[in-house]
Amino acid sequence: MHQMKHKCFLRYIIFFLVFIFSDFAASDDQFVYHGFAGVNITMDGNALVTPDGLLELTNDTVNLGHAFYPTPLNFHQQHNGTVQSFSVSFVFAILSVHSDISADGMAFFVAPTKNLSNTWAQYIGLLNSGNDGNTSNHMFAVELDTTQNDEFKDIDNNHVGINIDSLTSLQAHHTGYNDDKSGFFNNLTLISGKAMQVWADYDGETTQIDVTLAPVGAAKPVRPLVSATSNLSAILSKDKSYIGFSATTGAISTRHCVLGWSFAINGPAPSIDISKLPKLPRLGPKPRSKVLEITLPIATAIFVLTVGLVIVLLVYRRLRYKEVKEDWEVDFGPHRFSFKDLFHATRGFRKKNLLGVGGFGKVYKGVLPKSKVEVAVKRVSHESRQGMKEFIAEVVSIGRLRHRSIVPLLGYCRRQGELLLVYDYMSNGSLNKYLYSEEGQPSLSWARRFHIIKGVASGLFYLHEKWEKVVIHRDIKPSNILLDDEMNGRIGDFGLSRLYDHGTDPQTTHMVGTMGYLSPELVRSGKASPSTDVFAFGILLLEITCAQRPVKQNAQGNQHTLMDWVLEHWHNGSLMEAADPKLKDGYNIDEACLVLKLGLLCSHPFVSARPTMRQVMQYLEGDAAIPELTSTHFSFTMRAFTQDEGFESPNMAYPQLTSSIGTFSSLSGGR
Repeated sequence: MHQMKHKCFLRYIIFFLVFIFSDFAASDDQFVYHGFAGVNITMDGNALVTPDGLLELTNDTVNLGHAFYPTPLNFHQQHNGTVQSFSVSFVFAILSVHSDISADGMAFFVAPTKNLSNTWAQYIGLLNSGNDGNTSNHMFAVELDTTQNDEFKDIDNNHVGINIDSLTSLQAHHTGYNDDKSGFFNNLTLISGKAMQVWADYDGETTQIDVTLAPVGAAKPVRPLVSATSNLSAILSKDKSYIGFSATTGAISTRHCVLGWSFAINGPAPSIDISKLPKLPRLGPKPRSKVLEITLPIATAIFVLTVGLVIVLLVYRRLRYKEVKEDWEVDFGPHRFSFKDLFHATRGFRKKNLLGVGGFGKVYKGVLPKSKVEVAVKRVSHESRQGMKEFIAEVVSIGRLRHRSIVPLLGYCRRQGELLLVYDYMSNGSLNKYLYSEEGQPSLSWARRFHIIKGVASGLFYLHEKWEKVVIHRDIKPSNILLDDEMNGRIGDFGLSRLYDHGTDPQTTHMVGTMGYLSPELVRSGKASPSTDVFAFGILLLEITCAQRPVKQNAQGNQHTLMDWVLEHWHNGSLMEAADPKLKDGYNIDEACLVLKLGLLCSHPFVSARPTMRQVMQYLEGDAAIPELTSTHFSFTMRAFTQDEGFESPNMAYPQLTSSIGTFSSLSGGR
């Protein structure tokens, strides 16, 4: 009987201990993961767990990834609402394809939500420009930053920081650790590809935050790397919060990996057993064996001595094969830039370096690291279905063009699908911003405008007649006229250009360009020619002189064209009233009148009535007199045009003249 009571008592004790330990294991107050195989963890973006149990937050060229502990934690004490002490430790590694360059970085964070979808890469996937610094973020983070971003006042591109509601660190320090034995500070490199361990501790009583770093396997240093004092009771959400990791990478392929993770509230984070952690993936080719390294030079030397001539021929063929480029590159052959140089020149293609966005990509300002030359780097958009085609057209077109009124192409870069063009930097931007300057900003004088007009005309004359081939630009407009530091007008953006031999007929039948600058025959047939460039140049002349858009709305909300308006002034004998009022009285009236008449002549709906760029140059230089414009000529040709096209002329004051032009203008972009 006594023995049976003893057994029952032992069973009760065992049941109680099992209950206690099972409750402890299921507690959310602490955990430890030696790898992540079979672990319940929430992920988004490109984050994944490999079969070996490695948590990869990023694994490709351009991506973002998050990993969360699946259940929220309550950091606040119930009786007074203050944040309790907590401790976290994790082992991580950052593997970059380049030993000296990476992008963005990774972070451990505490946040009130798992929905971090509206975040940006340069904000390490935690915030964006709209909420950076907001106290409503309720976010605490330890960042491992591998990019120096002046916007966040980063100290360098290899630092550890303590962040509160912002990517601007409360405190930061260059990556390394303090050796307890020697007392010296030892540097570490975040992108070395080697595993490191981080400890982050918060003391709820003193509000002290300590972050410590050391190589994996080393003991935790006594002296932390970076410390700060901040009362997280006012920062973290009163409700439960989530903990996890975030990482982003830009154009440089980088893997952000977590090998192990432990966490505890009101106590030190459980120790991580380094021997149980998964192995890091190999970065780069498999190393050669020592035997191969010894025998290969000997075998090669013997082979060279016996069949030297054959070796030379084989090496020559192999090297020649490596240097083979596509046909159009061999034809063109400008300087080829490395992607690394362009990445550094544009500071990682930062938003602050963005000059503009066009139909085929973005343009960034850069400074070449060696020569310190300022350049503009055009990065062709991946979304463009004709990206490669337009890239090749621009390279072939502009690569060999040499003229003072054409923006020179310095070189290009092709890397893993990236398409980049490098131009001379035009410090004064495009003509567009000067024609339509905001109130209070200086406007272009007439002398400047006339100088720019003559420069653009000279460039088009070179493209149409002076170069070895005929080049049709197909997109002449103010935003494609760039101004250098001396305010000289230069033609840029040859992404839509087409070439053909002198004396032949262009075969282009795909209509491209900008509405408002398209000639009627281009709209009808889609066939571009030098005359279609002349038409767009005519609209440009009217736009420069009048500082008005090619198509606009009147007070009644009806659309009409700039050419309608100028032609009506000419018909009424008040042509100079169409000039830009900002010019006031300080300009050459004869030159302005010449430009307006030349604009009407160049934008005539009939090809035969337009001058060539050679004739345009003669008119502008005063070597020939511009033909006299007559109402009879315009009335006859416009009426014939509208009858041939089957349009009805609207009831206007000048049905034979301006209404006909209006019909023509609707074809060329006045929709």
